[in-house]
Amino acid sequence: MLDVGKTRTKLLAIDEDGQLVQSWACESRSVQAAAGYLALDTAGVQTWLCETLAGMGPLRSAVRSIVPITHGAALAGIGATGLALPVADYEFEGFNDRTADWAERVDPFGETLSPLLPQGLNAATQLDWMQRHQPERMKQVTRWMPYAQYWAWWLSGVASTEVSALGCHTLLWLPREGRWSALARREGWAARFAPVRNAWDTVGVVRPELASSLGLPQGVRVHCGAHDSNACLARYLRSWPRMTLVSSGTWVVVMASSASLAALDGERDFLGNVSVRGDVVPTGRFMGGRSVERLCAGASPDLADSQVLRRLVSQGVSVDKEGRHVGLPDGRLLPAERGAEAFNPRERATLASLHAAQATHDCLNALGAVGPVTVDGPLANNDVYLDVLAALQGDVHASEDVIEGTARGGYVLSRWTEPRPSQPCVRSITVPADAGMLKGIALAAA
Repeated sequence: MLDVGKTRTKLLAIDEDGQLVQSWACESRSVQAAAGYLALDTAGVQTWLCETLAGMGPLRSAVRSIVPITHGAALAGIGATGLALPVADYEFEGFNDRTADWAERVDPFGETLSPLLPQGLNAATQLDWMQRHQPERMKQVTRWMPYAQYWAWWLSGVASTEVSALGCHTLLWLPREGRWSALARREGWAARFAPVRNAWDTVGVVRPELASSLGLPQGVRVHCGAHDSNACLARYLRSWPRMTLVSSGTWVVVMASSASLAALDGERDFLGNVSVRGDVVPTGRFMGGRSVERLCAGASPDLADSQVLRRLVSQGVSVDKEGRHVGLPDGRLLPAERGAEAFNPRERATLASLHAAQATHDCLNALGAVGPVTVDGPLANNDVYLDVLAALQGDVHASEDVIEGTARGGYVLSRWTEPRPSQPCVRSITVPADAGMLKGIALAAA
């Protein structure tokens, strides 16, 4: 399973029984491209992937399939000789340079279920910017595809597109209708996208010459792949059609599969994602990984402590809704970046976890989430976060899978058509006895 995340890139070897055999990881990087924008380091990922696959030793002979999973808001345009343009990094500030009529050109929120987002978080914004700044290179693109499908193409030579990536706030897709937006059709972008395939489809096999150079068996299947949060959701939807997922990482993504679309609000960044099955999933999110990092101010998030939480709460310490300030007992607000001036590492990590739980509850409440809430990713191992969320929410579960949700989702997709899916491994979180006190501090912070 290949997981190309915004922060880290991972390769995981998972056996037929779903057990993790071995994993490898490296930092994901961005580079300043000659094309004039910040781009994802696809060449670096390719080099690392080749070295890692070639260095697997005897495990290479056991490889049967590869499922690529990546973060969203990234598109690859290929031409006659490979990438016609570097794959853009959505955090490139230049994407904020937009035409005066951009808001009028895009389809309305009620159709795309996506708000207008900053930088390149709307993939259509990237395409429009490139069309204005790199018109000649744009003409060389024969096939567009989302980032996961780019890696499927690099492995197999077969181009494809997949709906969970298209439905990830791109402004290119109409989630309820399951078709291209008027903008995508009018600009001619839709016609140049590769054919839409299911995330679990086998699009081809590893190219024979690539397999030989890496020492892989001939005929290794390559699956179409999916957007990372939706791969994580797919892991649960196979067994629990009605549930709410909290997928944590760089982003904390709240996916309320059975909530009403009426809660969607472009002003609050509550949007409609698309599951691998093509269903609209009401979604709220916040950049939790970044806000936790800011509040930790150099401390490890693993230092969060439930006893420290109770002490801080009893002292009247709080965190504001955006996680940018800490409220001190005397009423002063301290910028999060200066937390080390007043709090030790364990206290800072605890306050960061408190904020993440409060922000998650805010998303859940605003979406009208129903069904059990399941936390996946790093926050599933954070007792302070789980304590506060259970106090605020009630019915909370946490993943106990040694394989994180995105990777497990890739494994599930590789076996999607099997009649008996394996049940997700989770534990129920007990509502703490002092839930009332924790609720009180959450309300005060809001």
